[in-house]
Amino acid sequence: MDIKDCVLLITNTNVKHNLGTSEYAVRRSQCEEAARILKVRSLRFATLEELNTEKAILPDIIFRRARHVISEIERTRAAAQALPKGDLVKFGELMYQSHDSLRNDYEVSCKELDELVEYAREVEGVLGSRMTGGGFGGCTVTLVRSSAVEKLKANITSKYSKTPTFCLATPSEGAQLLEL
Repeated sequence: MDIKDCVLLITNTNVKHNLGTSEYAVRRSQCEEAARILKVRSLRFATLEELNTEKAILPDIIFRRARHVISEIERTRAAAQALPKGDLVKFGELMYQSHDSLRNDYEVSCKELDELVEYAREVEGVLGSRMTGGGFGGCTVTLVRSSAVEKLKANITSKYSKTPTFCLATPSEGAQLLEL
């Protein structure tokens, strides 16, 4: 599949959030605690195998926070391999996995973000969707075939509990040096 046949639909939940007063700082502290227990400077230096080996000594909530971070790093690496190959199906699956992990292990999603991702899953032509940003509101980003954008927007608009705002991003060649 060609990336030029797809777009990114950013959908704003229009849920107001303040990361300073949210649970964001708590998540960071929990990850630092996991790194301390695992005896690594940062969770980026830990593997899922190492985490699972130490599961018995980690409080469940700390284990789940660390599992999210470590698996998200693995998903990011897999995504970086899938994109150059044009494997947008794999990339989309990784987006869904990321959202599921953010919801279940990191617990920074909210009802509205989960709704938007679920409504995206229902539409043929959607390859993947996930929340973006710090969580507790904000936006989802959805990889969708250009031909399915209007169907996706209609599905979301008809079912979403609030009024969403949409922004469409299309792939381009990016910045280039021009010879004058």
